[in-house]
Amino acid sequence: MSYTFLEYPDREALTMDLANQLAGELRSALAQNDRVAFAVPGGTSPGPVFDDLCAVSLDWDRVSVMLTDERWVPEDSERSNTRLLRERLLVEKAAAAHLLPMYLDCTHPEERIAELSDIIAPNLPLGVVLLGMGADMHTASLFPGADRLVEALTPGAPIVLPMRAPGAPEPRITLSAEVLNGALRKHLLIFGQDKREALERSRSLTPLEAPISAVLDGATVHWAE
Repeated sequence: MSYTFLEYPDREALTMDLANQLAGELRSALAQNDRVAFAVPGGTSPGPVFDDLCAVSLDWDRVSVMLTDERWVPEDSERSNTRLLRERLLVEKAAAAHLLPMYLDCTHPEERIAELSDIIAPNLPLGVVLLGMGADMHTASLFPGADRLVEALTPGAPIVLPMRAPGAPEPRITLSAEVLNGALRKHLLIFGQDKREALERSRSLTPLEAPISAVLDGATVHWAE
């Protein structure tokens, strides 16, 4: 497992540099393809990156934006990652981008998972993916101890899987490791000493213990205290 580790003097420097790198890679991908798919995480860490990236000039109308994972909650929920995207990324110049859904209205994700897969499939492989990681070494909704983690890490796994994990208050839906690894460019954004230490621990653990280790190969890690 080999990845590039970039350490920044502060979070502001990381945010600006990462937004510039992502924009450059999207431009390069658009120069070679009619469209490019760009997958991003939810949570609090990527918000400032979205704030910078949304103001960048590029052919956003040819970019399909999607989440790496989503909580199975309506978009008006405060826990919706889709809501975060609409508020902080799909605004300003990036408002022209096309959002690929990771939630469709129903009670259980299993009811419409095939429909979501059919929507996402024509947009693969991903051009650029930005990942996050928890202190428990999960990424996307690939959680240690999750009910379908083994399947999600297996070659040939479905594009998207429903996922239920200890401590997660609602079902999730997540891209499989194979889809994430299929991205032409992979980035991981982490803040704080606890996550840096967790990343180091993951190198000596199995993907079942540390799911982040399943998608680190070839990635660029961006870290600031």
